[in-house]
Amino acid sequence: MTLTKHGIREMVISTATLGISAGILAFVAVTQSPWFWFAVAPMFALWVFSIAFFRDPNRTIPVEPGLLVSPADGKVTEITRLDHYEGIDGPALRISIFLSVFDVHLNRAPCGGRVVETFYQPGEFLDARHPESGIRNEANTIIIEPEAGVPGPVIVRQVAGLIARRIVCRVNAGSTMRRGDRIGMIKFGSRTDLIMPAAKGVEPAVKLEDTVRAGATVLIRLSPQTDEFTAGRHAGQAGSTKGRTAVGADAGSRNR
Repeated sequence: MTLTKHGIREMVISTATLGISAGILAFVAVTQSPWFWFAVAPMFALWVFSIAFFRDPNRTIPVEPGLLVSPADGKVTEITRLDHYEGIDGPALRISIFLSVFDVHLNRAPCGGRVVETFYQPGEFLDARHPESGIRNEANTIIIEPEAGVPGPVIVRQVAGLIARRIVCRVNAGSTMRRGDRIGMIKFGSRTDLIMPAAKGVEPAVKLEDTVRAGATVLIRLSPQTDEFTAGRHAGQAGSTKGRTAVGADAGSRNR
């Protein structure tokens, strides 16, 4: 099992407390009294869970053009068309994903592109399922200028929750990314929002209560009616691919 470096501090603390304590109690159970196994079992299980929380599994990233993938693991809790969203001209589409403590908590890029801006918003720690958590909670926002063919900007919001108290963002203004690249992490239960222009041909590929996986589940499909998608395809057919390998979809298998 691959683990993310973003959890090194927590894993060391967990091992130094729960792991070592479980080991000591196991020794006592073997040498003194088997009754101590009743204390070893839950302590060992909690240690394993705390380590597994920081797992970083590889994902097979879809390479088909005209797709945006999920930025997070979890359950789709909101699909809303907004009349206005700050930073987007015209109507916007917002899809929210709730991450429980049992989900992988790494965030991935929904599309290829370049980071225009990131900014941190201090706030409260309401339950991530609360309808106002996206407005009132601590959050980090990543604004992406997407690859050719995708209406932009594409906005990813990492929102803290009741238990989540630390947001990790590993990109900054000027960073380039490919679809499915790791872009950060929210520790211990949270919410991730994807917001983009509700342009013609932009359609959700999921429904409420669907379970999604970061980088692997298609969240939005762009139909040929989407102006940016059509323009992007024409550009590709004309051979205008300079610079897109670094930020767009690779031609071939993408398992990472």
